[in-house]
Amino acid sequence: MASASDDRQRIDKWLWHARVVRTRSAAAALVASGHVRLNAHRIDAASRAVKAGDVITVALDRSVRILKATGFAERRGDATAARQLYEDLSPAPAPADPPAVVRPAGASRPTKRDRRVMERFTRGEG
Repeated sequence: MASASDDRQRIDKWLWHARVVRTRSAAAALVASGHVRLNAHRIDAASRAVKAGDVITVALDRSVRILKATGFAERRGDATAARQLYEDLSPAPAPADPPAVVRPAGASRPTKRDRRVMERFTRGEG
């Protein structure tokens, strides 16, 4: 018979087990700072319970991760075990813009003439 703790887990503990953050205290701080949403509602208590099927949105440094909880763990495992705990719903990152001027690999520094041409190009003079 399954106990009540088998179908839910604290959000800070789940974030730590899913390896979203390095430490459980960092997970608690992330939740307390308001960077975590549970089913589109901002939460500020690390003791909030996560159930299977809940959608967790985490705003990290320069990215936003959208995770759907699919399971729980008693102990923190390796990365492959952590990926079993969630389904990643995050959109694919946008491709980076290519640089405006591409210099051939191994080329030396630009000459004074090259710099003047580049300056005219960036100012829009042709």
